Amino acid sequence: MTKEERRAYNQRQHAEQRQALVAGRGPQGLAELWWDQARKIARDRAANGDERAWADLALWLSNYCDRYGA
Repeated sequence: MTKEERRAYNQRQHAEQRQALVAGRGPQGLAELWWDQARKIARDRAANGDERAWADLALWLSNYCDRYGA
């Protein structure tokens, strides 16, 4: 296994363990987990030149707030 493959494997293992831990907190824990993951994805993609990832996340959050906001 290469260093990059090992890193990806470890990240997947950590994500699975974290998901199992927060699942006990119900939907709020899972939502917080997905929020962290969404920001990481957008940050990583932006670092690779894809600014659209932040725009997509912002649009989704805007729609969510419009739907559930007062």
